[in-house]
Amino acid sequence: VQLQASGGGLVQAGGSLRLSCAASGGTFYVMLWFRQAPGREREFVAAISRYGGTSYADSVKGRFTISRDNSKNTVSLQMNSLKPEDTAVYYCAGGTVITARPMSYDYWGQGTQVTVSS
Repeated sequence: VQLQASGGGLVQAGGSLRLSCAASGGTFYVMLWFRQAPGREREFVAAISRYGGTSYADSVKGRFTISRDNSKNTVSLQMNSLKPEDTAVYYCAGGTVITARPMSYDYWGQGTQVTVSS
């Protein structure tokens, strides 16, 4: 199974970006987004189950929205009101349970850079 992330870029604070991740070769009960800023550990951002249940990190609640299209085997992350502290490489992941622990997941996309300027 492969995951391919896209949609990162450079945006000013307060702006929006939409990330997408396409899975091929299989499906996942849970699809997630993590992020990793320079010098920091990879951290949980958001997750969505196959049936639409969602979970968010406190730092992004109310600003980010995760969604998925099961027919296309894709997951998206709509990021609004972006802040400089959202700057990171964003990774999609797939698995069977929702947990904030990156080591729980074996399947990862290649990462896409999001940079928010102040």
